[in-house]
Amino acid sequence: MAQRFLILEDGSVYPGQGFGAGATTTGEIVFNTSMLGYQEIVTNQIYHNQIIVFSQPIVGSIGIAHDAYESILPTAKGMVVRDVTDISKNRQRSLSLDQFLKQHNIPGISGIDTRHLIRQINQTGTIKGSIVDVADDHAFDQLHATVLTNQQVAQVATPRPYPNPNQGYNVVVIDFGLKHGILRQLSKRDCNVTVLPWDASAQDVINLDPDGVLLSTGPGSPLNLPESVLDMIRTIQERIPLFAIGLGHELFALANGSEITKLKLSHHGANHPIRKIITNEIIYAMESQEYVVDPDSVNRDRLITTYLDLIDGSIQGLRHRDYPAFSVQFFPDGAPGPNDSVDLFDEFIEIMGTRK
Repeated sequence: MAQRFLILEDGSVYPGQGFGAGATTTGEIVFNTSMLGYQEIVTNQIYHNQIIVFSQPIVGSIGIAHDAYESILPTAKGMVVRDVTDISKNRQRSLSLDQFLKQHNIPGISGIDTRHLIRQINQTGTIKGSIVDVADDHAFDQLHATVLTNQQVAQVATPRPYPNPNQGYNVVVIDFGLKHGILRQLSKRDCNVTVLPWDASAQDVINLDPDGVLLSTGPGSPLNLPESVLDMIRTIQERIPLFAIGLGHELFALANGSEITKLKLSHHGANHPIRKIITNEIIYAMESQEYVVDPDSVNRDRLITTYLDLIDGSIQGLRHRDYPAFSVQFFPDGAPGPNDSVDLFDEFIEIMGTRK
């Protein structure tokens, strides 16, 4: 493996060994604390335009499996790891991590002191970085000159509707950067799914006569999406059961008068403890968020807080008082895990059943 460098816009340089594609890349540096599921993480569209630092010390030991994709065409900008391995006895493996990254032109760099790097990110917050061949002045000039797009949803969401057929409830999914784990959970419950683009109107949804509507996860800030998306949500929630996840949760909150703020340090990991308020039950869930609902802005006559993060107290779930609409910030689909909250899909099914 050839020597490559991870450089940060504050001037830091981390030497390492390249793997995957040999491309030079620039993105926002984020770290993920999950101890498994690197394939689900790197293929999750929420990491569009981001370079992912993995806190797990060894990555690549189970290769790439056909049933663990969260998107067909991953758009992460790179992977940063302590060690990468190609030794695998996984019978489901179809190719190695190195081969997979080369196929999708995603560079990786290993041999990095990821503990030191993560501590630095904890102190600086959001920071840009590049994976380069030479850490010279030109590389830093290019890094500082690169402007990352704020139109992530339009770049990763489907431009056209498509079906995921079955014979159960008719569900419309609005794609803001859809995780395939959501489709798997709906398929397990026999839902007949139609996926619509992020800019679908309320009339587009109503024309399909759905039993329920799901607002998907996705990358970027909800504040960068047009008011027409919020208008669609306001119309749909009054007529059709609605379930919102991740970015969809943030949009649901905005549509109902709440405000969204950016976290200094984003949440990315599968080990976040969350309290379900109505039962006081503690669950663990996957979080991947850079924005959060401002608790002081929530209209308590309209919305009920249903889940809270036990680490920072941030709102992780909301429910409408008047309409069959609810949302969660975390990922309940169990891809890559935990599975503590997959019953939220059963709750969605139950709500659709009572409304028929």
